[in-house]
Amino acid sequence: MTDTPTVTRLGRAPSGHGWARAVVNHGTVCEVLRPSEDGTLIAHTAGSATSLQVTPVAGDWVRLGHDGRIHAVAPRSTALGRGQGSGHGRQVLAANIDTVLVVVPLDGGLNTTMVERLSVMAWDSGAQPVLVLTKSDITEDGGAENTATAEHLSPGVPVVPVSVFTGDGLDSLRTHLAHGTTAVMLGPSGAGKTSLLNALEGTSEAVAAPGRAGGRHTTTTRRLHLLSSGGVLLDIPGIRSLEVAAAQASVDDVFTDIASLAVHCRYGDCGHDGDGGCAVEEASRTGALDVDRLATWRKLRAEIAYHRRREDPAEMADVRRQWKAVSKQARRTTRRPGHL
Repeated sequence: MTDTPTVTRLGRAPSGHGWARAVVNHGTVCEVLRPSEDGTLIAHTAGSATSLQVTPVAGDWVRLGHDGRIHAVAPRSTALGRGQGSGHGRQVLAANIDTVLVVVPLDGGLNTTMVERLSVMAWDSGAQPVLVLTKSDITEDGGAENTATAEHLSPGVPVVPVSVFTGDGLDSLRTHLAHGTTAVMLGPSGAGKTSLLNALEGTSEAVAAPGRAGGRHTTTTRRLHLLSSGGVLLDIPGIRSLEVAAAQASVDDVFTDIASLAVHCRYGDCGHDGDGGCAVEEASRTGALDVDRLATWRKLRAEIAYHRRREDPAEMADVRRQWKAVSKQARRTTRRPGHL
């Protein structure tokens, strides 16, 4: 039976004593916060025991031993991760989060692909996504049109347009950061995440001006901020790559329009990519489904399949055998007559 977590200033902690919350991992050591007997928070820099099987990330609950080292990492209730192009599987960015603030800027227009991909990552974490459209003050309608578009792109996700200059939307956003809630901001560099934190809390975290090529990183490590609302906010570096390593179910959570059309396909395992009787492709041809949305769905599906094969040696070996067979057959059919 799972123990009931205790709501603390640091979020929902595992039951029992000796738990601290990881703020950031520096490789060999980890910065943590733990509550003292009088309720104040104490910061530690703790090394990891050699027997530790999991590398702590921001948001992890860790148990400190008498030697001041980390001897255990609690099972994660949720975990935000992304794919790694280097072939090392899924990288966990933050753990034990309740809400993922998907931060997308409106300068330059709403990036629909970014909304879709980051929403898939957020749903896959197991936490509740909230789409935050920053820099709404640069739009003529305060981001109303972009909000409607975003709600269509990511059904079931609350959309909050905000401006750190006018203050619009900040109170609405605060309702998602209540006491005991752990949230994380997920978005690209230059989206205004640090400015958003400053506006919410009246803090003065360093903000870098964007360069000609776009946003610049001001958050170089994953950090944990204690909010005046009683919530916890993890501020992680901006996402440079939108490579997705998620479950297909998380894609379906975002692409509900395609999922609802798929039940009308002739075949239950229809791939929506040239199969006969495909209701999804028919909707795309008639204009009932946006062709770009279907193209994004196909790309995400291909990425997920690639990650699954890469992490499954048997499946990868089977794919390689298939490619070798196809290549061998191709050489046979292209061989010139009389060639030995």
